[in-house]
Amino acid sequence: MTIEHRIRFFLLACLIAISIGVPAQRTKPDTLRTRKIFITSLGGTMASGSIIGLNALWYKNYPRSRFQTINDNREWLQMDKVGHIMSSYYIGQMGYEAMKWSGYSENASLWIGGSIGFIYLTGIELLDGHSAQWGFSWGDQLANFSGSTLFILQQKFLQDQFITLKFSYSNSSFAMLNSDQLGRNFQQRVLKDYNGQTYWASCNISRFLASDADFPSWINVAFGYGANGMTGANFNVNSVNNFQRTREFYLSFDADLNKIRWPRKWMKVTARILSFIKLPSPTLEMRSDGRVKMHALFF
Repeated sequence: MTIEHRIRFFLLACLIAISIGVPAQRTKPDTLRTRKIFITSLGGTMASGSIIGLNALWYKNYPRSRFQTINDNREWLQMDKVGHIMSSYYIGQMGYEAMKWSGYSENASLWIGGSIGFIYLTGIELLDGHSAQWGFSWGDQLANFSGSTLFILQQKFLQDQFITLKFSYSNSSFAMLNSDQLGRNFQQRVLKDYNGQTYWASCNISRFLASDADFPSWINVAFGYGANGMTGANFNVNSVNNFQRTREFYLSFDADLNKIRWPRKWMKVTARILSFIKLPSPTLEMRSDGRVKMHALFF
């Protein structure tokens, strides 16, 4: 399955997670039972329906095979693997917050809900494993496990997400050289063009400070990873231009929108919906070819 479909599901799951993921309050037992039935039914229907739909609408167009594995760890300079980590992380957050809202215990919400990303994406990997076009990727599985683990361990020991994974995109000039794989328009390229994507680990600075420190709790420092010069998964398909495939590392500022005290409820909800997006900020860029660049504003 293409990464485009996986990230589309991730974006949908992310929006659902931060829309319904409100802290559980004191609620009547009958209401909690209704919520549990609703969440269990909705989650089961979405997961099984999407797996069945993918199998019927996508995989049937390609030849089947006995279960096989592939080693795709070198593809796209591992940008796809970081995408798997982020997908699993946010789907796990969705599961945890939905179960908490339904009245499940902290442990059940954490270990079952927080693992939903890994469980769901494992199902997709199994479909890949029975397709002659692809194969079961242990690299993808490790990335899926890492994303779920990052969420679970932070929630278990910190009762908060000190490290939040975020995403940003800037249009690149490489997509037009292989539009079949990298996208033909802006909407496709946001999902498919790894040259324009950046994945961030946004860390809350106030965690390092004393509890009475006079410092805004919403200011974060962000560490980013991206790549450039790629027109193919393992090698560049355009033989005319000799592009150099490079890794990019970033250091920037960010904001945790969920820690800001918004005066209106709609502002708070909007902030939660947008909280997986890295805010444009001054950014230091360091490339694997030795180049260093300072951006006044980078997204």
